[in-house]
Amino acid sequence: MKLTGAQILIQTLIEQGVTDVFGYPGGQVINIYDALYEYKDKINHVLTAHEQGAAHAADGYSRATGKVGVCIATSGPGATNLVTGIATAMLDSIPMVAITGNVPCSLIGKDSFQEIDITGVTLPITKHNYFVNKIEDLADTLREAFSIAKSGRPGPVLVDIPKDVQVAQYEYEPQPVVEKIPLPKVKESLIDEAVKLISEAKKPYIYVGGGAAGLGMGADIVAFAEKIDAAIGCSFMGLSAVPQDNERFLGMQGMHGHYASSMSQNEADLILAVGVRFSDRATGNVAKFAKKSRIIQLDPDSAEVNKNVRVDLGLVGDVEDSFKRIAQKCEEQNHPEWLVRVEELKKEEKQFEEEIAAASTASLTPKQVFEIINDLKKPDTVIATDVGQHQMWTAQYVEFDGPRRFVSSGGLGTMGFGLGAAMGAYVATKDPVVLITGDGSFGMNLNELATAVTYKIPVVIVLMNNGVLGMVRQWQTLFFGKRYSNTVLTRKTDFVKLAESFGAEGYLAETPVEFKRAFEKAIESGKPVVIDTRIDKDEFVLPMLPPGGAISDIITKVK
Repeated sequence: MKLTGAQILIQTLIEQGVTDVFGYPGGQVINIYDALYEYKDKINHVLTAHEQGAAHAADGYSRATGKVGVCIATSGPGATNLVTGIATAMLDSIPMVAITGNVPCSLIGKDSFQEIDITGVTLPITKHNYFVNKIEDLADTLREAFSIAKSGRPGPVLVDIPKDVQVAQYEYEPQPVVEKIPLPKVKESLIDEAVKLISEAKKPYIYVGGGAAGLGMGADIVAFAEKIDAAIGCSFMGLSAVPQDNERFLGMQGMHGHYASSMSQNEADLILAVGVRFSDRATGNVAKFAKKSRIIQLDPDSAEVNKNVRVDLGLVGDVEDSFKRIAQKCEEQNHPEWLVRVEELKKEEKQFEEEIAAASTASLTPKQVFEIINDLKKPDTVIATDVGQHQMWTAQYVEFDGPRRFVSSGGLGTMGFGLGAAMGAYVATKDPVVLITGDGSFGMNLNELATAVTYKIPVVIVLMNNGVLGMVRQWQTLFFGKRYSNTVLTRKTDFVKLAESFGAEGYLAETPVEFKRAFEKAIESGKPVVIDTRIDKDEFVLPMLPPGGAISDIITKVK
């Protein structure tokens, strides 16, 4: 059947299993929005307050489900407003397709109104991008975009469609949903080498990353840890992959990771890294990282092997297949002395946490906030965050009850990410969503409260309000002689009234009792709620690695 380019676009999205898209209309996508109106019974469009919110919502949608998230924007400023969201998805390997309109082909390169070379702009922050200048290429280009986005190491793909291509007509023939491009299988000799290294280890540590989380490998990892008597730790992006209550799981390691997890990794004689890239926040001083350990790295992307950390064995290809083959070939092992040492480190961690708690004179501490959240949240709750101290406290304290329950910007560290992402996660799952944010981050994209209210998205926003840009101020306290340059916020914002002005509910909480009461009301309300949660500006995220420091330099208290 003959359809316009705009109709072919929407039909292809439906064909590829897309049920929800996020976006904002404009002059060069009017035809696309007309097609969305035509097919509104088959595809749901969420109108955000800003294109950046649409990109973050598509990202959160994907993180919560593993599906490809989709966002739409017009040309020029609409397209450039997607850039931060696309970069966020790129650095965390999130499958997303961004669709932009552009001026007609006859006006390209003439500085036309709202013309921008968005494929040139986004070239460094996409897996691939396309400028579709022929309608006959449109459907297959979109299919290829979905295939690339979800194959191998996932990531965002942008498709730019000029206005004349949207208006032109061409035959459309439906096709099946594109499958992931199969990854190569690792050679058996390399699997055998990995098994040999593991069999020789006395202190094994399985290091779980976002790649393993995205593949849903948690159960296999736990079973293998039992088999070889290993401890388990994770990167920031690996959180929620492994059940929080598993006795072998030590939590996140790295700059603000759990003491026991970071120290166990530092003392291990073998690290099996599964879908993790050894970022600078995880390693600290690379020259001093894991010097006692052999490292086996499983990754789909050859560029990540030996990029940040030199490894003893890199297995590039199908991570899940490699892991299962290694697990099958390894014999059962017992390392009682290693597990005794791990338990000692867990006790040390608990001790300094108790010391920090005892030293605090605040009426409401971050740990108390998260203890209440853990007690009251439902098992299927998705926890989203913005970026800052609150994000690290979330990583340290929240008890995740299943995979894909954690939605946060890791690689790019995007303040303002959280509200859009939380909305996307809810649209995708209809599961309860709690956003942990700070007064700095929330101020960047709080306009999306209008979207949450309009679409009746019952996100509970725990706004950890300390009146400062907490993470930067923490660095200024510890390393810059308490010279607080532009990190003390003197804003007069009343967040309770702000929430109410948008049509949401707002509460103020200054004590554990007040927070518990507010959180209980919020999770039962079925509405967007902001809880202005007052915490002390001198509550720090600990432990912490100093700049350029190694795990041995870890800071556990502020003198």
